[in-house]
Amino acid sequence: MTAMRRNGLIWIVLFSHLAALVFGLIGMLYVMPNLADFASNRRAMEVYDWSIHNAGSTHIILGAATMFLVGLRAIGLRKTLIFFVASTSISLFSEWLGTSYGIPFGNYEYTSFLGYKIDGHVPYSIPLSWFYIGFACYLLASVIVTSFGIRRASLATIALGVWFLTVWDLVLDPAMAHESLTIKFWIWGQSGAYFGMPIRNFIGWSITGLIYMGVARLLWREEPKIAPAATLLPLIVYVANMVFAMVISISVGLWIPVFLALLLGVLPAAYSLLIRPNRKQEEPTAAPATGTLTSSSSR
Repeated sequence: MTAMRRNGLIWIVLFSHLAALVFGLIGMLYVMPNLADFASNRRAMEVYDWSIHNAGSTHIILGAATMFLVGLRAIGLRKTLIFFVASTSISLFSEWLGTSYGIPFGNYEYTSFLGYKIDGHVPYSIPLSWFYIGFACYLLASVIVTSFGIRRASLATIALGVWFLTVWDLVLDPAMAHESLTIKFWIWGQSGAYFGMPIRNFIGWSITGLIYMGVARLLWREEPKIAPAATLLPLIVYVANMVFAMVISISVGLWIPVFLALLLGVLPAAYSLLIRPNRKQEEPTAAPATGTLTSSSSR
């Protein structure tokens, strides 16, 4: 596949992911509360019947596909696969522990609206969600940390990536579990100090993200060199999913999580747009054996 075709495919899948997010918001915030208005429309009800069981998992699958393609272009197949396997397997185990024993997130369970449940506990789409949001967070963090010239770049990148990941949940979880929503993807069996969420939930998020990002970085054996321009698509994915959660939060009157998401997540991540590439690192150099041109940032 040529670079032009690959880039075109990434944008097609990305726009499909964004469209699925918008479709989900319309369904959750307009169609479901006014379902009686559509009851006489057979085609509308057919769409509703499909979306009620598939829309949630569809936007996650498209998000995962988008970030996998972004990874191929930004850091190559090997590193992308390592991050994919580490994030999906570790998050699946963490979610299984959570839904089975309440560790590390607290007492909760998933409903049937996110697709087939692995071992009857965790929807197959949930580990994919951990992958694509976590991957977007890590790539953004890597470029931001590198721009500051921090010595222990890997540790700082993991820490910032985990921060971005956890901030997303600060606005997502209170909104999605709010009692006023017509449909819920997961249900909490306990309440907590953060808008009904137990604080341990966010600790669990941070620990899970820390483990799989750390394992992926360890298996990579080196910090990948990511061009600042490569963070545009991860930023779009991160912000779009933030906005999805923020809109739902606003719809149920949760304004403080929205403010925190903007201040602690969206604005710091958007700093990646201000980073300019290091021209010295991008200048091609002649390969002595073949006479062809290679880049110092190639893998």
